Amino acid sequence: MAKIIGGIGASHSPTIAFAKDTNKGTDAAWKPIFDDFSVLQNWVHDQKVNVLFLIFNDHITSFFFDHYSPFTLGVDDTYETADEGGGARDYPAAQGHTELSRHIAQSMMNAEFDLATFQKKPLDHGFFSPFSMIAPEINDDMWKGKVVPLQVGVLQFPAPTAKRCYQFGKALRNAIQSFPDDAMRVAIVATGGLSHQVHGERCGFNDESWDNEFLDTLEAAPEALTKLTHADYATKGGFEGAEVIMWLIMRGHYQAR
Repeated sequence: MAKIIGGIGASHSPTIAFAKDTNKGTDAAWKPIFDDFSVLQNWVHDQKVNVLFLIFNDHITSFFFDHYSPFTLGVDDTYETADEGGGARDYPAAQGHTELSRHIAQSMMNAEFDLATFQKKPLDHGFFSPFSMIAPEINDDMWKGKVVPLQVGVLQFPAPTAKRCYQFGKALRNAIQSFPDDAMRVAIVATGGLSHQVHGERCGFNDESWDNEFLDTLEAAPEALTKLTHADYATKGGFEGAEVIMWLIMRGHYQAR
C-alpha cells in the first residue's frame, strides 16, 4: 500500500516563482526564503518522495466563478503552467499520477465528499510557485515524481469551512494509504499565504503574531482551528489570509485512524 511520508505547508506567492525564474536566490531579500525551500527540496529527495499531493486555490485563472466547486481534484496525466496575463511561465509541465487521482476520487466519494474533477486545465501560481520550489532539481536533473493537484474553492462563498477541510484530510489519508503500490511515497503539500490582504482598506495587511499563533496551534491543537469561522480567519489574517484553512487538509491526515 502507498505510504504517506509527511506534510508540508508553504506559501504560494507568485513573487517566489518570479524570484526563482530570475535567479534571485542569492539576493539578500530572497536568500532566507530560498534557504528554507532548499530544506524541503532536500527532504523530498532524501525521503525518496515520488508523489506530491498538492493543495492550492486557483486565482480565477482556470477556475471561474460560473462553476467554482469546493473541492476539485485533478485527474490528468500532465499539468501545464497557466497564462496569468503576461504569458505562461517557462517551466516544465508537472506529470500527473492519473491512477492515484482516480483512486482518491472514488475513495473520497465513498467517504461522502462530493468531489468535482478536472482535466486539461493549466494551473496558476497557486500550484506552480510552491511546486517549482519544493520538487528537487539534483545536478540540473528534474524531479521524476508525479503530482495530484487539489483545487479548493476558497475565493467565493459558500466556501468549505475549516472543519470540513480538516475532515477532508482525515478521509484523504485513508484514500492514499489504500492505493495498492508499496513503492509509492507521498508527501501532502498545503499551500496558501499566511496573513495578507490584497484589496480594500486593509490592502497590504499582515499580522505576524497571528501567523505564529496559527502555526503553533496547527501543530499542537489543530481542532481548535476548526472552530473558527471564515469571518474569524479574515479578521485575524486578512481576507486572502483565510486561505490557510487549506493547511488543515494537510494537518488532518495526521489525525486519521
